[in-house]
Amino acid sequence: MLDYVGSGPYCYTNSLAMVLGPDAPAPAVIETLTGSPFGMQFIAGALPLFDPYGWHPETGLDSAIGLLGWRCERSDGGTPGEALARLRAACARGPVLVGPVDMGLLLYQPGTPSADGGDHYVVVLTADEERVRLHDPHGHPYATLPTGAFLAAWEAESVSYTDAPYVLRTGFVRERLVDGAEALRRSLPGAVRWLAGRDDLPMPPGSVGGAAAVEELAARLSRGLEPGIRTLLTVFGVRVGARRLGDAAACLAALGLGEAAAIATEQAETVGELQFLLVAGDDAGAAAVLRRLAPTYERLRAALSARTALDASGAVR
Repeated sequence: MLDYVGSGPYCYTNSLAMVLGPDAPAPAVIETLTGSPFGMQFIAGALPLFDPYGWHPETGLDSAIGLLGWRCERSDGGTPGEALARLRAACARGPVLVGPVDMGLLLYQPGTPSADGGDHYVVVLTADEERVRLHDPHGHPYATLPTGAFLAAWEAESVSYTDAPYVLRTGFVRERLVDGAEALRRSLPGAVRWLAGRDDLPMPPGSVGGAAAVEELAARLSRGLEPGIRTLLTVFGVRVGARRLGDAAACLAALGLGEAAAIATEQAETVGELQFLLVAGDDAGAAAVLRRLAPTYERLRAALSARTALDASGAVR
Protein backbone atom coordinates (compact mmCIF):
# COMPACT_ATOMS: atom_id res chain seq x y z
CA MET A 1 0.00 0.00 0.00
CA LEU A 2 1.37 3.42 -0.99
CA ASP A 3 -0.08 6.39 0.89
CA TYR A 4 -1.56 9.12 -1.30
CA VAL A 5 0.03 12.57 -1.10
CA GLY A 6 -1.58 15.36 -3.10
CA SER A 7 -4.52 17.69 -3.39
CA GLY A 8 -8.03 16.77 -2.39
CA PRO A 9 -11.23 18.20 -0.87
CA TYR A 10 -10.19 17.98 2.81
CA CYS A 11 -11.41 21.45 3.78
CA TYR A 12 -12.45 20.96 7.43
CA THR A 13 -9.53 18.60 8.09
CA ASN A 14 -6.93 20.96 6.68
CA SER A 15 -8.58 23.93 8.38
CA LEU A 16 -8.44 22.17 11.74
CA ALA A 17 -4.80 21.22 11.14
CA MET A 18 -4.01 24.88 10.49
CA VAL A 19 -5.61 26.20 13.67
CA LEU A 20 -4.03 23.47 15.83
CA GLY A 21 -0.65 24.42 14.41
CA PRO A 22 2.50 22.39 15.06
CA ASP A 23 0.67 20.16 17.57
CA ALA A 24 -1.71 18.89 14.89
CA PRO A 25 -1.37 15.29 13.71
CA ALA A 26 -1.26 14.49 10.00
CA PRO A 27 -4.43 15.31 8.05
CA ALA A 28 -4.88 11.56 7.42
CA VAL A 29 -5.22 11.03 11.17
CA ILE A 30 -7.60 13.97 11.62
CA GLU A 31 -9.84 12.80 8.78
CA THR A 32 -10.01 9.28 10.19
CA LEU A 33 -10.85 10.65 13.65
CA THR A 34 -13.84 12.50 12.20
CA GLY A 35 -15.41 9.11 11.39
CA SER A 36 -15.96 10.05 7.74
CA PRO A 37 -14.43 6.90 6.16
CA PHE A 38 -16.74 4.47 7.93
CA GLY A 39 -19.81 4.17 5.75
CA MET A 40 -21.84 5.59 2.89
CA GLN A 41 -25.11 7.48 2.76
CA PHE A 42 -27.62 8.39 0.08
CA ILE A 43 -29.55 11.38 1.42
CA ALA A 44 -33.18 11.77 0.36
CA GLY A 45 -32.51 9.91 -2.88
CA ALA A 46 -30.55 12.88 -4.22
CA LEU A 47 -27.17 13.12 -2.50
CA PRO A 48 -24.80 10.10 -2.50
CA LEU A 49 -21.81 10.61 -0.21
CA PHE A 50 -19.00 8.28 0.82
CA ASP A 51 -19.41 8.98 4.53
CA PRO A 52 -21.63 7.34 7.17
CA TYR A 53 -25.40 7.58 7.45
CA GLY A 54 -26.23 10.67 9.49
CA TRP A 55 -22.64 11.96 9.50
CA HIS A 56 -21.71 15.52 8.54
CA PRO A 57 -18.62 17.73 8.98
CA GLU A 58 -19.88 19.45 12.14
CA THR A 59 -20.23 16.07 13.85
CA GLY A 60 -16.85 15.00 12.52
CA LEU A 61 -15.01 18.12 13.67
CA ASP A 62 -16.37 17.86 17.20
CA SER A 63 -15.33 14.21 17.35
CA ALA A 64 -11.78 14.83 16.12
CA ILE A 65 -11.23 17.83 18.40
CA GLY A 66 -12.33 15.88 21.47
CA LEU A 67 -10.41 12.72 20.64
CA LEU A 68 -7.22 14.75 20.22
CA GLY A 69 -7.58 16.22 23.70
CA TRP A 70 -8.56 19.73 22.64
CA ARG A 71 -11.55 21.95 23.33
CA CYS A 72 -12.72 25.12 21.64
CA GLU A 73 -15.50 27.68 21.70
CA ARG A 74 -18.17 27.21 19.03
CA SER A 75 -20.66 29.98 18.33
CA ASP A 76 -23.21 30.74 15.65
CA GLY A 77 -26.23 32.83 14.71
CA GLY A 78 -27.09 36.48 15.06
CA THR A 79 -27.34 39.25 12.52
CA PRO A 80 -24.59 39.82 9.96
CA GLY A 81 -23.30 42.71 12.06
CA GLU A 82 -23.24 40.61 15.22
CA ALA A 83 -21.50 37.77 13.39
CA LEU A 84 -18.83 40.14 12.09
CA ALA A 85 -18.27 41.48 15.59
CA ARG A 86 -17.81 37.93 16.90
CA LEU A 87 -15.40 37.16 14.08
CA ARG A 88 -13.35 40.30 14.66
CA ALA A 89 -13.10 39.58 18.37
CA ALA A 90 -12.05 36.01 17.68
CA CYS A 91 -9.41 37.08 15.13
CA ALA A 92 -7.86 39.32 17.77
CA ARG A 93 -6.94 36.11 19.62
CA GLY A 94 -5.67 34.17 16.60
CA PRO A 95 -6.81 32.32 13.47
CA VAL A 96 -10.46 31.25 13.44
CA LEU A 97 -11.96 28.08 11.97
CA VAL A 98 -15.03 29.23 10.05
CA GLY A 99 -17.69 27.12 8.44
CA PRO A 100 -19.68 25.82 6.92
CA VAL A 101 -19.66 28.49 4.26
CA ASP A 102 -21.20 28.37 0.80
CA MET A 103 -18.28 27.60 -1.51
CA GLY A 104 -20.20 28.93 -4.49
CA LEU A 105 -20.20 32.41 -2.94
CA LEU A 106 -16.46 32.62 -2.26
CA LEU A 107 -15.93 35.04 -5.11
CA TYR A 108 -12.16 34.61 -5.41
CA GLN A 109 -12.87 31.08 -6.65
CA PRO A 110 -13.08 30.89 -10.48
CA GLY A 111 -16.59 30.23 -11.74
CA THR A 112 -18.37 31.91 -8.84
CA PRO A 113 -21.00 32.85 -7.94
CA SER A 114 -22.43 29.38 -8.36
CA ALA A 115 -25.59 27.78 -7.03
CA ASP A 116 -23.95 24.37 -6.60
CA GLY A 117 -20.74 25.28 -4.80
CA GLY A 118 -21.39 23.06 -1.79
CA ASP A 119 -20.29 23.42 1.82
CA HIS A 120 -16.78 24.45 2.75
CA TYR A 121 -14.50 25.42 5.67
CA VAL A 122 -11.79 28.07 5.84
CA VAL A 123 -9.46 29.71 8.37
CA VAL A 124 -9.98 33.44 8.81
CA LEU A 125 -6.86 35.45 9.64
CA THR A 126 -8.16 39.02 9.84
CA ALA A 127 -11.50 40.73 9.45
CA ASP A 128 -12.75 44.30 9.52
CA GLU A 129 -15.59 46.32 8.01
CA GLU A 130 -13.95 46.33 4.59
CA ARG A 131 -12.17 43.02 4.03
CA VAL A 132 -11.69 39.48 5.28
CA ARG A 133 -8.35 37.71 4.75
CA LEU A 134 -8.29 33.93 4.99
CA HIS A 135 -6.55 30.68 4.19
CA ASP A 136 -8.80 28.58 1.97
CA PRO A 137 -7.49 24.98 1.98
CA HIS A 138 -8.92 24.53 -1.51
CA GLY A 139 -5.77 26.12 -2.91
CA HIS A 140 -6.09 29.79 -1.94
CA PRO A 141 -3.70 30.96 0.80
CA TYR A 142 -4.14 34.57 1.95
CA ALA A 143 -7.26 35.03 -0.13
CA THR A 144 -9.31 38.18 0.45
CA LEU A 145 -12.98 39.04 0.06
CA PRO A 146 -15.00 42.17 0.65
CA THR A 147 -16.62 41.72 4.04
CA GLY A 148 -20.15 41.80 2.67
CA ALA A 149 -19.37 39.05 0.19
CA PHE A 150 -17.77 36.93 2.89
CA LEU A 151 -20.80 37.34 5.16
CA ALA A 152 -23.07 36.19 2.33
CA ALA A 153 -21.01 33.00 1.94
CA TRP A 154 -20.78 32.50 5.69
CA GLU A 155 -24.56 32.65 6.08
CA ALA A 156 -24.52 29.21 4.43
CA GLU A 157 -28.18 29.29 3.45
CA SER A 158 -27.71 26.38 1.06
CA VAL A 159 -26.06 24.07 3.64
CA SER A 160 -28.65 21.64 4.95
CA TYR A 161 -26.83 20.13 7.94
CA THR A 162 -26.54 23.32 10.00
CA ASP A 163 -29.59 25.06 11.45
CA ALA A 164 -27.83 28.35 12.20
CA PRO A 165 -25.69 30.72 10.13
CA TYR A 166 -22.26 32.15 10.90
CA VAL A 167 -20.63 29.17 12.65
CA LEU A 168 -17.10 29.66 13.96
CA ARG A 169 -14.70 27.87 16.29
CA THR A 170 -12.06 29.72 18.26
CA GLY A 171 -10.18 29.59 21.58
CA PHE A 172 -8.54 26.23 20.94
CA VAL A 173 -6.99 24.89 24.15
CA ARG A 174 -5.13 21.60 24.56
CA GLU A 175 -6.57 20.00 27.71
CA ARG A 176 -4.48 16.82 27.66
CA LEU A 177 -1.64 15.35 25.62
CA VAL A 178 -2.97 12.71 23.24
CA ASP A 179 -0.87 11.38 20.42
CA GLY A 180 -2.38 10.34 17.12
CA ALA A 181 -2.16 6.61 17.81
CA GLU A 182 -3.98 6.91 21.13
CA ALA A 183 -6.69 9.07 19.58
CA LEU A 184 -7.14 6.55 16.77
CA ARG A 185 -7.45 3.66 19.24
CA ARG A 186 -10.10 5.59 21.16
CA SER A 187 -11.98 6.29 17.95
CA LEU A 188 -12.50 2.63 17.02
CA PRO A 189 -15.78 2.09 18.95
CA GLY A 190 -17.18 5.15 17.19
CA ALA A 191 -16.11 3.76 13.83
CA VAL A 192 -17.95 0.54 14.61
CA ARG A 193 -21.09 2.50 15.52
CA TRP A 194 -20.96 4.42 12.23
CA LEU A 195 -20.52 1.20 10.26
CA ALA A 196 -23.40 -0.44 12.12
CA GLY A 197 -25.76 2.44 11.25
CA ARG A 198 -26.93 5.25 13.50
CA ASP A 199 -30.73 5.16 13.67
CA ASP A 200 -30.65 7.77 16.44
CA LEU A 201 -29.77 10.57 14.01
CA PRO A 202 -32.48 12.56 12.17
CA MET A 203 -32.38 12.10 8.42
CA PRO A 204 -34.65 13.26 5.57
CA PRO A 205 -37.22 10.75 4.27
CA GLY A 206 -35.87 8.41 1.65
CA SER A 207 -32.34 8.36 3.06
CA VAL A 208 -30.42 5.09 3.33
CA GLY A 209 -26.98 4.17 4.58
CA GLY A 210 -24.24 1.55 4.33
CA ALA A 211 -24.69 -1.28 1.84
CA ALA A 212 -28.24 -0.12 1.09
CA ALA A 213 -26.89 3.26 -0.02
CA VAL A 214 -24.34 1.59 -2.29
CA GLU A 215 -27.00 -0.66 -3.81
CA GLU A 216 -29.30 2.32 -4.32
CA LEU A 217 -26.61 4.20 -6.22
CA ALA A 218 -25.90 1.10 -8.32
CA ALA A 219 -29.60 0.82 -9.13
CA ARG A 220 -29.75 4.49 -10.12
CA LEU A 221 -26.81 3.95 -12.46
CA SER A 222 -28.60 1.03 -14.05
CA ARG A 223 -31.69 3.20 -14.65
CA GLY A 224 -29.80 6.28 -15.81
CA LEU A 225 -27.99 8.67 -13.49
CA GLU A 226 -29.07 12.30 -13.19
CA PRO A 227 -26.40 14.73 -14.47
CA GLY A 228 -26.25 16.58 -11.16
CA ILE A 229 -25.48 13.41 -9.21
CA ARG A 230 -22.83 12.40 -11.74
CA THR A 231 -21.15 15.80 -11.41
CA LEU A 232 -21.23 15.59 -7.61
CA LEU A 233 -19.57 12.19 -7.69
CA THR A 234 -16.89 12.99 -10.26
CA VAL A 235 -15.97 16.45 -8.97
CA PHE A 236 -16.13 15.67 -5.25
CA GLY A 237 -17.60 12.42 -3.99
CA VAL A 238 -15.31 9.79 -5.48
CA ARG A 239 -12.17 11.86 -4.87
CA VAL A 240 -12.83 12.43 -1.20
CA GLY A 241 -14.25 8.95 -0.66
CA ALA A 242 -11.21 7.15 -2.02
CA ARG A 243 -8.82 9.39 -0.13
CA ARG A 244 -10.65 8.99 3.17
CA LEU A 245 -10.58 5.23 2.86
CA GLY A 246 -6.92 5.19 1.90
CA ASP A 247 -6.08 7.36 4.90
CA ALA A 248 -8.17 5.16 7.18
CA ALA A 249 -6.34 2.10 5.86
CA ALA A 250 -2.97 3.68 6.66
CA CYS A 251 -4.15 4.62 10.16
CA LEU A 252 -5.51 1.13 10.83
CA ALA A 253 -2.29 -0.44 9.58
CA ALA A 254 -0.29 1.81 11.94
CA LEU A 255 -2.37 0.40 14.82
CA GLY A 256 -1.49 -3.13 13.76
CA LEU A 257 -5.02 -3.88 12.53
CA GLY A 258 -3.98 -5.73 9.40
CA GLU A 259 -7.33 -7.26 8.47
CA ALA A 260 -9.24 -3.99 8.86
CA ALA A 261 -6.53 -2.10 6.99
CA ALA A 262 -6.70 -4.56 4.09
CA ILE A 263 -10.48 -4.14 3.85
CA ALA A 264 -10.21 -0.34 3.92
CA THR A 265 -7.54 -0.52 1.20
CA GLU A 266 -9.85 -2.68 -0.90
CA GLN A 267 -12.59 -0.10 -0.39
CA ALA A 268 -10.30 2.77 -1.38
CA GLU A 269 -9.26 0.98 -4.57
CA THR A 270 -12.87 0.12 -5.40
CA VAL A 271 -14.16 3.67 -4.89
CA GLY A 272 -11.20 5.09 -6.83
CA GLU A 273 -12.05 2.79 -9.74
CA LEU A 274 -15.38 4.59 -10.13
CA GLN A 275 -13.85 7.86 -11.30
CA PHE A 276 -13.00 6.86 -14.86
CA LEU A 277 -16.14 4.79 -15.29
CA LEU A 278 -18.42 7.67 -14.25
CA VAL A 279 -16.58 10.24 -16.38
CA ALA A 280 -16.58 7.87 -19.38
CA GLY A 281 -20.28 7.13 -18.97
CA ASP A 282 -19.76 3.41 -18.35
CA ASP A 283 -22.66 3.20 -15.94
CA ALA A 284 -22.97 -0.58 -16.14
CA GLY A 285 -19.31 -0.91 -15.18
CA ALA A 286 -19.71 1.59 -12.33
CA ALA A 287 -22.78 -0.27 -11.02
CA ALA A 288 -20.83 -3.54 -11.02
CA VAL A 289 -18.00 -1.90 -9.06
CA LEU A 290 -20.46 -0.55 -6.50
CA ARG A 291 -21.97 -4.00 -6.00
CA ARG A 292 -18.48 -5.25 -5.14
CA LEU A 293 -18.18 -2.43 -2.63
CA ALA A 294 -21.50 -3.00 -0.84
CA PRO A 295 -20.56 -6.02 1.35
CA THR A 296 -17.22 -4.55 2.43
CA TYR A 297 -18.78 -2.22 5.01
CA GLU A 298 -20.10 -5.15 7.05
CA ARG A 299 -16.75 -6.91 6.70
CA LEU A 300 -14.97 -3.83 8.06
CA ARG A 301 -17.48 -3.51 10.90
CA ALA A 302 -16.90 -7.13 11.89
CA ALA A 303 -13.11 -6.76 11.80
CA LEU A 304 -13.17 -3.61 13.93
CA SER A 305 -15.78 -5.05 16.29
CA ALA A 306 -13.54 -8.02 17.02
CA ARG A 307 -10.67 -5.68 17.89
CA THR A 308 -12.72 -3.36 20.09
CA ALA A 309 -14.16 -6.37 21.93
CA LEU A 310 -10.64 -7.58 22.68
CA ASP A 311 -9.60 -4.11 23.86
CA ALA A 312 -12.65 -3.89 26.13
CA SER A 313 -11.85 -7.26 27.67
CA GLY A 314 -8.27 -6.23 28.39
CA ALA A 315 -6.89 -9.01 26.23
CA VAL A 316 -5.23 -6.54 23.87
CA ARG A 317 -3.59 -3.24 24.82
